[in-house]
Amino acid sequence: MVGARITAIGTYVPERRLTNFELEQMVETNNEWIIQRTGIHERRISRHDEFTSDLCVSAVKDLMHRYNKKVEDVDMIIVATSTPDFPFPSVSSIIQDQLNISQTGAIDLSAACAGFVYALHTAHGLISSGLHKKILVLGADTISKVTDYTDRSTCVLFGDGAGAVLVERDEQSNSFIGFHLGSDGRGAQHVYRSGLSKKVNGIELIDTQYLVQNGREVFRWVARNVPDSIRQILEKTQMGLDQVDWFIPHSANLRLIEPICEKLEFPMDKTLYSLVKFGNTSAATIPLALDLGIRERRVKNGDRILMYGFGSGLVHAGQLLEINLDQQINAPTPL
Repeated sequence: MVGARITAIGTYVPERRLTNFELEQMVETNNEWIIQRTGIHERRISRHDEFTSDLCVSAVKDLMHRYNKKVEDVDMIIVATSTPDFPFPSVSSIIQDQLNISQTGAIDLSAACAGFVYALHTAHGLISSGLHKKILVLGADTISKVTDYTDRSTCVLFGDGAGAVLVERDEQSNSFIGFHLGSDGRGAQHVYRSGLSKKVNGIELIDTQYLVQNGREVFRWVARNVPDSIRQILEKTQMGLDQVDWFIPHSANLRLIEPICEKLEFPMDKTLYSLVKFGNTSAATIPLALDLGIRERRVKNGDRILMYGFGSGLVHAGQLLEINLDQQINAPTPL
């Protein structure tokens, strides 16, 4: 098996901040209630003319600037998103054109908030098999564009953002240690956006352009299932949690992350999340949290990181990694 190493990272969030105090003027809520229930203080919102592909291109440019990387020789682009600019063409094709990458494969991957981890897993497989050498992996969403700002149960949660990593063939080093993937379609009706079909699992769906979520049921499912799935990764790799330097769960809600850590007996001060300033950015939450750790000089090369994403489907995916990035040449673009 050929080694695959994550060599660089870049991120981007829109300029506009939507604070809890602004939401107080939009729906029946308040700053204290939002923080108590979610841990979120603010989130970033894309402009009306700013789309997922735009966020992705900016994240890649941040990566290129920081690590002095070129992407013209990338031979695959994988974008994890639930909010593409169009049903088709793909976001990855738009990125290919914007970045002038002349010869590359380009695919979008739909796995909701677990999408970035699934995309990493796919990139690892493509490189370790010898089929590809250099892959751009992105997790990005503009969830604000499908959020109902009259529904206080969802509008307080979501924001927009993008994260990009470069995965390259490396004969001497391998970032990927172990993984676990899963799905439970019995809960498909708990998080959805209405499409061509108006029924799932025999249940009539709300016909709306907006995201619909049963937060209580998702909370129960995640708290019940994710800790056991994480233990399966550790069993497969014959590692203990004491050998994991950082845990990066999907930043859905701080009150959901806390019971996961409690069940695992993993300290919150070694858990990275991006929701405080950015909210739930779906496929972007995990790369944003990783990059915050790197920007704050908490995450260092040689650290072992356990990522776990979960979302609509109900799909979930975990990845145990060892970070070994190339040397950062320039300071990152401020978030």
